[in-house]
Amino acid sequence: MVERYRLSNGVRVIVEQIPHVKSVSLGFWIGVGSIHENSNNNGITHFIEHMLFKGTSNRTAKQIAESIDSIGGQLNAFTSKECTCYYAKVLDSHLPIAVDVLSDMLFNSTFSDVEIEKEKSVVLEEINMYEDSPEDLVHDLLAKVTFNNHSLGSPILGTSQTVSEFQREMLLEYIQNNYTSDNIVVSVAGNFDQELLFSLLEEKFMKYSNHIKKPNILEAPSFGKNSGHRYKDIEQLHFCIGFKGIPQGHRDLYPLLVMNNVFGGSMSSRLFQNIREDKGLAYSVFSYPSSYSQIGMMTIYAGINPSQLIEVTKLINEEICHIKEKGLTEEEFYKSKEQLKGNYILGLESTSSRMTSIGKSELLMNRVYTQKEVLEKIDAVTMEDVYRVTHDIFDSAYASVALVGKVESDNGVCEMLKF
Repeated sequence: MVERYRLSNGVRVIVEQIPHVKSVSLGFWIGVGSIHENSNNNGITHFIEHMLFKGTSNRTAKQIAESIDSIGGQLNAFTSKECTCYYAKVLDSHLPIAVDVLSDMLFNSTFSDVEIEKEKSVVLEEINMYEDSPEDLVHDLLAKVTFNNHSLGSPILGTSQTVSEFQREMLLEYIQNNYTSDNIVVSVAGNFDQELLFSLLEEKFMKYSNHIKKPNILEAPSFGKNSGHRYKDIEQLHFCIGFKGIPQGHRDLYPLLVMNNVFGGSMSSRLFQNIREDKGLAYSVFSYPSSYSQIGMMTIYAGINPSQLIEVTKLINEEICHIKEKGLTEEEFYKSKEQLKGNYILGLESTSSRMTSIGKSELLMNRVYTQKEVLEKIDAVTMEDVYRVTHDIFDSAYASVALVGKVESDNGVCEMLKF
């Protein structure tokens, strides 16, 4: 059972007891991501995430790592478009250590100038590594051309220029404006003593009184029909098509997931079976939805030989036309819903995945759906829902294209997408 509480300083806490396990996962969620950045500080959210591991007034970077390593636990963090999460997974008996280490990182990080300069080099290498991964780069390029100049299309890592210019004062000001008590959620899942947990959290958060009201995003992202390409001297061509999708919490999200399973979401999907298995034109081809607070995107990806671009585009176009005209068969519809339910339940088998699920939902949607509610929503999807959403999503007026490889243009792919 999922329960909600508030600490005395206003920080939200959401917990789920799983008494039959011996582990507990703890996450500190901050409602800030790359969407909250601008052209001058792009990458600062991710950079701050790195810096919280670089030493506090109580621990060196090595001691932070050793604190969790020495008890066989896991300590990590990630930055996304809309949030940042610092988390630990430990044996239930070691929960006090996890709370102590994460709160120390959050409240007592020193941001020394020496460590900032060191970490700039680390992140710049991370950016270079990303540049050498065209299969990842093409998805960033798609977001950039689709959302035009909106920050939702900016890279999470930032750019070499912006990262190089970060200074201690910039980082601390950004934290002051975004790491606020109303913008933090603590999520805990596993086997733990609830009274002990809240005693520990109250003690650690007692002196944290940053109540600055975080400003809302002033401008909602809009979806444009655009194309972009990046020339890279590589053998494979990486190809993405993006469509306007469904935002988080919208009633059409589950019909979209049901449709995507059949269309391109698995190895048994139409895209994979037709383009890879039957015709051998791609090593990798799939589709997936992305949902954000204000907008969503449906993406089709293919890694192909450059000479096969036109043929693969035609096949994708044909599959879109077919699913719009004919919809799903009864068998596909039933199997997709069962697959969706199975994936959902299996995805919640660990305490870390449960912690992530409840923490992210509380932070971004201010509510958490129970497992029963989610399964009921999947069961409630009708064939008519899927048909309607399919027509809403696959609209050639909202189809953007990104290409990374030996290309000098989009090769007219946008014009070929007509359905």
